[in-house]
Amino acid sequence: MSRIGRMPIAIPAGVTVEVAENNKVTVKGPKGTLERVLPSEMEIKVEGAEVLVCRPNDLKKMKSLHGLTRTLIHNMVVGVTDGFEKKLEVNGVGYRASKSGKVLTLNLGYSHPVEMTDPEGIETVMEGQNVIIVKGIDKEKVGQFAAEIRDKRRPEPYKGKGIKYADETIRRKVGKTGKK
Repeated sequence: MSRIGRMPIAIPAGVTVEVAENNKVTVKGPKGTLERVLPSEMEIKVEGAEVLVCRPNDLKKMKSLHGLTRTLIHNMVVGVTDGFEKKLEVNGVGYRASKSGKVLTLNLGYSHPVEMTDPEGIETVMEGQNVIIVKGIDKEKVGQFAAEIRDKRRPEPYKGKGIKYADETIRRKVGKTGKK
């Protein structure tokens, strides 16, 4: 039995969870509303202040979908109550980021500044010159946009220049040595 799939999801006060046909789950909370169509094989029940996910049989596919379905619903509940955020750090001489309106401007040593517009439901906040915080209620979108920002200039292993996640460690390499 899936250890994660078995766990009930507690619904906090102020959050409503509705399951429509074809397992379309709608979660409404103080921060907004999230909708998602989950695998139709899974049985999703709302009982009192908890959501339970059951699987029809023990086929390998059903076992793997069980924990996934539960985690997706849990992330939706956490998203509408607390929201998600990812921190990115810009490291390097002359590398900096700035925010004006919904446009994030990155100066990353290219001949031109890189401009990125916040997608729907995602907000970027600057903390000083070199820390970008990506916030939103949808975990998937927050992670995707943070990855897109990081992709503009990935951290390199010699000096550590580039955009990295705050909790990421860069494996450093030793540079080349001179002749003897």
